[in-house]
Amino acid sequence: MLSLDYTFMTEGAVAGGIPDTALDAAARRFALGHAAVMSRWKSGELGFLDLPDDEQQVAHCNELARWATDRGVRDVVVLGIGGSALGPIALRNSLLPSSWNMLSAANRNGRPRLHVLDNVDPTTVTSLLERLELGATLFIVTSKSGGTAETMAQYLVVRDRLDAGGRPAREHLVFVTDPEQGALRRIAGAEKITALAVPPNVGGRFSVLSPVGLLPAALTGIDVAALLRGAKQLRDRCDADWAQNPAGAFALLQWLADTHCGRHGHVFMPYADALREWAAWFVQLWAESLGKRRNDGTHVGPTPIAALGATDQHSQVQLFMEGPNDKTVTFLTVAEDGHDLTIPARHADIPDLAYLGGHTLGELLSIEQKATSGALASRGRMNMTLTLDALDAAHVGALIMLLELATAYAGELYGVNAFDQPGVELGKRFTYGMFGRKGFEKDMVAFKALPQSDPKRRV
Repeated sequence: MLSLDYTFMTEGAVAGGIPDTALDAAARRFALGHAAVMSRWKSGELGFLDLPDDEQQVAHCNELARWATDRGVRDVVVLGIGGSALGPIALRNSLLPSSWNMLSAANRNGRPRLHVLDNVDPTTVTSLLERLELGATLFIVTSKSGGTAETMAQYLVVRDRLDAGGRPAREHLVFVTDPEQGALRRIAGAEKITALAVPPNVGGRFSVLSPVGLLPAALTGIDVAALLRGAKQLRDRCDADWAQNPAGAFALLQWLADTHCGRHGHVFMPYADALREWAAWFVQLWAESLGKRRNDGTHVGPTPIAALGATDQHSQVQLFMEGPNDKTVTFLTVAEDGHDLTIPARHADIPDLAYLGGHTLGELLSIEQKATSGALASRGRMNMTLTLDALDAAHVGALIMLLELATAYAGELYGVNAFDQPGVELGKRFTYGMFGRKGFEKDMVAFKALPQSDPKRRV
């Protein structure tokens, strides 16, 4: 379903690349990391690896999609942030026709538009809510804990508007949250609002193959069963031999590039507009999982960077090519997406245009990716190419699983827990304290004791 070409990560093809001796020496370390991941999965700790086998969640999501169609829902709004938002956005943009929300109902096959409010900017929130017809809108409130400040603030704003318009909450709200605990679960039980469960052992940034991503996908007509089928095929392909394991190869090569070769930046560069948002999703996955302070006091973690081909050939690639040689580049391509457009043969007397005629836009995009990859390699810039055989739900599911599993492997290689985010929690506690949330009074005091902005140092 997909392949990973890592030729230009190795010393034989790129000056300063990873030598075979380093790969051979790291093979055992990877095998131990793979065993640790499998052990944690077996113990019930890594629930994201169980999601491809959960047929019940597919049934629930498809059932809600049928209910929404019967009710004439024309707009679906996801209220969420971070992993609750990036996954649904990436699924919409990669598996639905371009500019989905701008298409007519007929061209959407009667499926609703999908909006994702992934921030609390009041201008954005107000603009969307004023455009919607609330009577034909379904809001998905996604918070595993049921207490995420930004999502709960959005929920309260939406709930107030629904109540003011006399709209029954249970007809316009669906919660995606913990199966037993948290504020959303409590409200759902008291008011009989439909609530789908995120398994307790599935973290937010690993949750796109749970109802977090599957429910918005199903509502818009994406084949969620195929998503899970592709993820399962990729998961079952991965074993202790990194050279036969695409997720393992990705993790091991990026770890060696960072820790042995000084390539601390990891660029993720899709060469397809439809795949653009997976770069943003990868940035959160890689950064939040691997950027950690270890128990010995050292700090580790590569810096992920999102880019887009061919757009960024006219911006960031200049830096990648001639700036500090401290990055790897992963190109994400599609072998066949089923769409192409022939470039007309015109202006034969103008050399700057004549050579393009008869070729296709897809051909141009593909050649530009290969040319950029080769040019980087010629300058000693390490890069790899991840290719999907096609752009459909099964292949996207495989991509998701590859990157999630690679992140789990990388956590073992770096010696960190890839499934927590202590650096994020401190800011959350300060926010709760400053807003007067009960139980966080000490955090407000601690925040006020921090160094404050000096008015004399403003210009």
